Amino acid sequence: MNKTNPVLKKTINKVEEKGRKEDIDIWNDVADRLRKSRRKKDAVNIAKINRHSEDGKTVLVPGKVTGYGTLDKNVRVAAFDFSRNARKKINDKGTALSIIELLKENPSGKNVRIMEG
Repeated sequence: MNKTNPVLKKTINKVEEKGRKEDIDIWNDVADRLRKSRRKKDAVNIAKINRHSEDGKTVLVPGKVTGYGTLDKNVRVAAFDFSRNARKKINDKGTALSIIELLKENPSGKNVRIMEG
């Protein structure tokens, strides 16, 4: 791994460790996606999350969530990073959390949808 961001390194290590130890495919997949170059990751905006999610569901974004659009569904959004505006919009209607927080709350990764730009 040739990443310099210590938070990203920690996130990849924890997610990868969980995936390998317990053979959970979603965490192995997320670790692989987090390793991709930032230039190859498109940001996901609130409008896309709103369009492609359902009330009460959990969405995982292995990158950044931006604040474009509106959110009218109660969703949990886990991401590596959020713009300030995106975090506020999500927390007004649902819950914004880090990937590490989601890993702790839902170690099996059940009912989590991965969304990329």
